[in-house]
Amino acid sequence: MNSPICAAQESVPVEPFLIKRPERQTIPLVFASPHSGQRYPDQLLLDTRMDSLALRRSEDSFVDELFAAAPAHGAPLIAASFARVWCDVNREAWELDPAMFTEPLPPWVNSASPRVGAGLGTLARIVTGGEQIYRRKLSFAEAEARIRACWEPYHAALAALLAETRARFGFCLLIDCHSMPGHPAHLANPPHFVLGDAHGTACTPRAARLVEETLMGLGYKVRRNDPYAGGFVTRYYGRPREATHALQIEVARTLYMDETRIERLPGFGPLRRDMTSLIESLTRVDWDFLSPGQ
Repeated sequence: MNSPICAAQESVPVEPFLIKRPERQTIPLVFASPHSGQRYPDQLLLDTRMDSLALRRSEDSFVDELFAAAPAHGAPLIAASFARVWCDVNREAWELDPAMFTEPLPPWVNSASPRVGAGLGTLARIVTGGEQIYRRKLSFAEAEARIRACWEPYHAALAALLAETRARFGFCLLIDCHSMPGHPAHLANPPHFVLGDAHGTACTPRAARLVEETLMGLGYKVRRNDPYAGGFVTRYYGRPREATHALQIEVARTLYMDETRIERLPGFGPLRRDMTSLIESLTRVDWDFLSPGQ
C-alpha cells in the first residue's frame, strides 16, 4: 500500500515542530530531525506538477522514529512537522532562487549559493532526483510567509534547546539526523552512514570518532564528510570554541525503507534498535571533553 501525503488544511502547519523532552535531561546532547516532516499544505498540492510519492522523494522519511529513543535516555528530540519541500530549515533563511518568483527578490536575499544553483534552496525548486516541483511561479510574499511560520520558529526552538543544554552542562552536542539516497560516488562500496562535521570544524574530532566507532562496532560501514559534510544546521550551530558542537548523521535509506513506495522495510526495526543502542552508548560517555578548555 502506498504511503499517502499528510495534507494540512491550512496554508502552513499550525505546529511547525514537535519537541519530545526527557523527564530530566541527563546528557548534553540534543537530537534533531529537520527533514522528516510529512505535512504538505493544500496549496502545495495544488501547485505541484508531481504525484504524491514523487513529491516525498526529498523527505527523510521515518528518521524521527529511528532516533525516537533519545528522550527516554535523557536527551531532547526536535522534529519539524512540515515537509522539507515546503520549507527547508537546513538552509539559510533566505536562500531563494530568483527564477522561481514572479517579481525581483530583495537585494539581501542569498540567490547565489550552491544550494540555490542546485535547485535546493530554502524553498526547493526540485525534489531529489531533479524533477521540477511547481507548475507556476511564486510571489516573494509566499516565501516570506513560509519562512516566518516554519523556518524561524523551528530555529528559535532549536537554539533554545541548545542554550538550555549549555546552561545545564556547560557545553552541548547537536546530532542532526538525516537519511541519504544512493549516491553515484558510492556505487562500488556504499556506506551505511555518513558523518558530517564540516571537515572537523563543527565538532571536536573526539565526538565524531565516538559515534563512528560505535556505529562500526554495530557492524555498519561509516564514512566522514563524503559526500555530506554537513548543511546549514551543522555549520551554523557547530561552534566548538563557544561550547556548542554539531554532528550530522546521514543514514542510508536502503537499510530501512522502500524509496519508491516510501514504506518501512523489515530492516526498520533492527535499525531502530541499533540507533537506540547508539544513544545508550552515548549516555555512558564523560562529555567533559566538549568544554572549550579541554
